[in-house]
Order: sequence, then structure tokens, then C-alpha cells
Amino acid sequence: MRYFLRRAGFFLATLWAAITLNFLIPRLQPGDPAEAIVSRLGGQSQAIDPAQVEAVRKMLGSPDGNLLTQYGDYLAAIVRGDFGISYTYFPYTVTHMIGQGLPWTLILVGVTQIVSFVVGTLLGAWAAYRRNSRVDSVITLGSTFVGTLPFFWLALVLIYVFAITLNWFPSGGGYGGGSNPGWTWLFFSDAFQHSILPAVSLLIVGPIGWIIGMRNNMVQTLGEDYARLARAKGLPRRRIALTYGARIAVLPNVTGFAIALGGILGGTVLVESIFNYPGLGRMMLEAVSNRDYPLMQALFLFITVGVLIANFLADLLYGVLDPRVRREEAV
Repeated sequence: MRYFLRRAGFFLATLWAAITLNFLIPRLQPGDPAEAIVSRLGGQSQAIDPAQVEAVRKMLGSPDGNLLTQYGDYLAAIVRGDFGISYTYFPYTVTHMIGQGLPWTLILVGVTQIVSFVVGTLLGAWAAYRRNSRVDSVITLGSTFVGTLPFFWLALVLIYVFAITLNWFPSGGGYGGGSNPGWTWLFFSDAFQHSILPAVSLLIVGPIGWIIGMRNNMVQTLGEDYARLARAKGLPRRRIALTYGARIAVLPNVTGFAIALGGILGGTVLVESIFNYPGLGRMMLEAVSNRDYPLMQALFLFITVGVLIANFLADLLYGVLDPRVRREEAV
């Protein structure tokens, strides 16, 4: 019980620190979002009218007062679930815009994360089971080589080959101009076709870390004394690999997978920007570029809370699966 209470205390303290930093960091950025909007609408060559800037501030509901007052208002707004109006997507609220982009990110990044974890873990376990064989060499060297390739280069190659040269898939976007979002077969098929290239680009590099991590953990586990004792007793090699090797070696991967799932809310900024995919990653880039404080804060808060919750659940799960962790905390 003491272990779980301490983890809960660490979670709450880290959550408060993350919320505070999420409030401070956007306000430390130079520039004024209202001035940026007026400059973008009027052109770079025209002088900025202070009256227009003040009117834009009132229209957007820019925070007033000192930092302490803004911090109190910010905490109260979080409790209410009110993140304000987006400067970039005015007059829509931040909650509305996140609701628009969240399903796209959950489907694309969530599915690819799960597939990458399963494929990477299985390939890593197979490489460890066939250690020092040709299969192990191909999987290990191939993973190492693919992991060195720049992700944006792979995405651009996929666009050039399959979208521009062969014209098999769309080069970007979430759906075509001929289909309207809705619960129709036409829209789902169009959205699926638009998601293939972004998903493939994520799946090429996604399993690499799971492969290498699982292989190294399982090789180390199979070298422990209890694995040697199992071999000395004459247990089948496959049973030793599954029961004594993979079952224990997968625990660190499970922890990493839980944290990776928590980061899904942030989307993948690079892939969504390259493919112009309408998810939270592209929305975050636009929010940072336009100094959209309300949208930035909400997105960063979603990401941080998601990672913290996933990490907290992973700690609790680890304490249940491995009693040694609880005993070490009690000492």
C-alpha cells in the first residue's frame, strides 16, 4: 500500500508542476498574438495600429492582469474545462478544435502504435530465440539500418513514389474534396485511403525500438541462472524461451508501451505536417506558429496529462507484476 500511495503522491506533484509550466512557457515566448494577427491581415509592409491590436485582444479574450491573476484564472478554467477561444481558428473554441482533431490522431497514431508494439515485440523475441543465426542477423541489422534513416526522408520518398509517380494514393489530407465527413461508406473509404501513406511511414520506423529492446532484454533474461537451471532439467527450448524468457523480458516493453500510448494525444507533428493530416500534431504546429496560447496550453496539457496517467498506471501495473518493486520501496 505504501508503494501505491507514494506513486500517487508523485503523480499529483508532477501534475501540478506540469500544469504550472504549461501556463508559464507560452507566456515566456516573445511577441504578441494580437499583433501577429493584425500584421498577417494587413501585410508586413503596413504599420501596426495599436487600436486594431487592442480590438483583436478584446475579440479573442486575451488574458488580462499580472501573471498571478492569470494563473488563478487558468486553474479555474481547467476545473471548468474551459480553455478559451482559439486565436488560429477563431471563432471556434479550443475544446471544439481539439474534438475535431482528436479522432484523426487516435485512429492513425493509436493503431500504428499498437501494431508497431506487437510486431516489434514478436520480431525481437524471435531474434532472441534464434540468437546468432541468420534470422537474428537479418532482423537486428535490418532494424539498425532502418532506424538510421531520417523519418521525414522516408515520408517524402513515399509521397514521391506512391502519390506522385504511381498515383496510387493521395499525397496528403484526411479526405478528398468530393466527400463530406459523416457516417458513410464513401467517407470512410476515402479517409482510409488518405491514411495509408502516413500509417506506412509510421510503421516503417515504429517497431525498431521495440525489436531492439525486446531482443536485448530476452537475451539477457535467457542468460540468467533460472534459465540455465531450466535447460539443465531438460525443458524444451521453446518453453524456456516463452515461459522464462519472453514473459519476463516483455515487462520493460509494456512500461514503454504504456508511456507511448499516453503520448498519442500529441499526435505526430512531423508526419501530420508532411502529409497535411488533420490531427492534433499539425494543430499544435499551427498553434505554436501563430502564438495561439489557449490552443497551445490545452494541447500541451492533454499530452502531459496523458503521459503522466499512462506512466502512473504503468508504475501500478509494474508493482502488481513484480512484487520485488514493492518490497524495495518498503525498505
